[in-house]
Amino acid sequence: MPDHDTKVPLPPPVVAEWLDPFLAFLTKERRYSTYTVRNYRQAFEDFYRWSQDGGRWGRGLPALTTRDMRDFVIEGQRRFGRRTLHNHVSGLRAFFRYWQRRGRFKRNPFTGVPLPKLEKALPKFLTETQVTKLLDGPRKLLASGDLDKFTTWRDRLVLELLYGGGLRVSELVGLNYGAIDLENGSARVLGKGGKERICPLGAVAMAVLKKFRAEYARATGPSDPVLITPTHARLSIGAVQSIVKRYLALADLPMDISPHKLRHSFATHLLNSGADLRAVQELLGHANLATTQIYTHTSVARLKEIYQKAHPRA
Repeated sequence: MPDHDTKVPLPPPVVAEWLDPFLAFLTKERRYSTYTVRNYRQAFEDFYRWSQDGGRWGRGLPALTTRDMRDFVIEGQRRFGRRTLHNHVSGLRAFFRYWQRRGRFKRNPFTGVPLPKLEKALPKFLTETQVTKLLDGPRKLLASGDLDKFTTWRDRLVLELLYGGGLRVSELVGLNYGAIDLENGSARVLGKGGKERICPLGAVAMAVLKKFRAEYARATGPSDPVLITPTHARLSIGAVQSIVKRYLALADLPMDISPHKLRHSFATHLLNSGADLRAVQELLGHANLATTQIYTHTSVARLKEIYQKAHPRA
């Protein structure tokens, strides 16, 4: 029997009949990110190979039962980490829900299927001192003659917007000049699910943006990108990741800190300074308050420290 982990391309009829309509729905109607659509595609591909190898696909998808899905989850625990398995099942639930609403299934076979519990990992973040060292990286390289002025100010802008605005990387690279309010120091950002929000960018980030715009941007029309390469093309997500890695190494900071961890740092530092949780939720563009609450861990630790130092009964 073939190994269903082997990356054999899916048969074109299966892709055309089952996968393409679902992915088009996610992209065009739900406006899911490229990253999420890719993960849901991978989830279906893995599920197809699994069901093929077990002879289940031949019975037809409508014949799949909750017991079949439990078997999938049990076997999946041997092949994937818990979080990856959760993401796969999330994609497959969405897949079956999509076709159920279009009359292909009477019920979603993943309904009621238990998943292994996830460990609640606290988000990684940089301290305020570490962020200061990171943000000072471009200036240091310019002073040493290791960086040209364009790249210095462009990289400063990348770092300041990630930390000063709490932007997702996809939001950062998608930022156009038409979304920037130079007077108010804010940006209209298109987040997950096509939801728009207003992000204050901070005085430092705005000062860097204005200088970069005035001295290094060739085009500043409403649809022109804020962040660009030396050839004035839009900066890619991969390029942003490389930029962050460069300055992490320069500041001797942990290399597993991703651009998204600067967003974590943004939220944690706001809460540590007394910002309202719901205000931070709006700034981050979280749909649920529970998603924002993961950042309160350091605030609670700080309050405990203050209590222990100040309270006579501590």
